[in-house]
Amino acid sequence: METAEIVKKIRKIEITTRNLVSELFSGEYHSLFKGQGLEFSEVRAYQEGDSFKQIDWNVSARMGHPYIKKFEETRELNVIFLVDNSASTLFGTRNYLKSELITEITAVLSFSALSNNDKVGLLLFTDVIEKYIPPRKGKKSALRILRDVLYFEPQGKSTDLSKAIEYIYRLSRKKSIIFIISDFLTENYEDSLQILARKHDVIALRIVDPAEMEIPRAGLIHFKDPETNERLSLNTMNSRIRKRFSEMVKAEEKQLTDKFKRMKIDMVTLYTDRSYVTDLTKFFKFRIRMKKQR
Repeated sequence: METAEIVKKIRKIEITTRNLVSELFSGEYHSLFKGQGLEFSEVRAYQEGDSFKQIDWNVSARMGHPYIKKFEETRELNVIFLVDNSASTLFGTRNYLKSELITEITAVLSFSALSNNDKVGLLLFTDVIEKYIPPRKGKKSALRILRDVLYFEPQGKSTDLSKAIEYIYRLSRKKSIIFIISDFLTENYEDSLQILARKHDVIALRIVDPAEMEIPRAGLIHFKDPETNERLSLNTMNSRIRKRFSEMVKAEEKQLTDKFKRMKIDMVTLYTDRSYVTDLTKFFKFRIRMKKQR
């Protein structure tokens, strides 16, 4: 694609998503994420009215009287997007390809972070680490992320989420907001994800196409796995096959939902056949309510 066309497409997405940010997300994002980071400030002598929870017992023992650790809220946060770039995201039967929905969601959240004066970073992954952009402030960084999510050509085809999680864990020392945007059609990432969530605020945005949830009555359909190239043919007029598929999907849905509940990690499912705006706004408002109740 020519440079002029790339700039035009990026500009179009920027305008669309920035309008959404200003109209819908800026208030919720600001309320939810502003000032959640805490950084060490100083150790000082205990004063009347200080919380006993802040006492640094090691320093107090050395000094012979109580000292407390002081922390202050950070004015800016690191927001990092772990974006699935595998071949399965090139699938879509309705309004969006999964990859297109991933692009727009990443853009909306990037510009939300930008309006909040936060730093934004990106990790593109397949079964290998494709590209990493460290968190930086400013519109230039957000546009670079958008360009790479749109046009980066990955080397891998399949998915290894655990590798991406372990990579970002090693690099991110400061507590960050980490959005994992993927269809989560992969396995063996739970241990890595739990470790990451102990250090960072992790939010899973799962991208799903309706055709992955229910087989239509459309005669003989030939399927091909875009990551492994495995092929399968099904007679979708057979009601028993459709019922078995539906039961299998429901079981996997419950297993995935239960898995994230056990890990105490929020997961939002976003669909290619409907607007993600309602689901994301609802999620932000839910998190704000939960934050106030703590």
